[in-house]
Amino acid sequence: MPIYEFDCGECGALFEELVPVGTEAAACPSCGKDGASRRLSSFGLSRQPTAAQKRRMEDRRGIDRDGARRRFKRDLARNRERKPGS
Repeated sequence: MPIYEFDCGECGALFEELVPVGTEAAACPSCGKDGASRRLSSFGLSRQPTAAQKRRMEDRRGIDRDGARRRFKRDLARNRERKPGS
């Protein structure tokens, strides 16, 4: 069952409701009246590239990754120095 957004024509309340597919109207939780109409809403989508995709994008753009490699090696060396008892 999808979550739809509804708009109450009586009190103006906006709310979301988990209802069966195709439901066009629902009861308003604020005023209790039936007939709140379903709104057309968008959804959020976030797609993060994988590590391999990032490298390919960097290669296409000609970005030099050596700076990141140097920072990684420097940070790794620092962390090794900080370990007690080693």
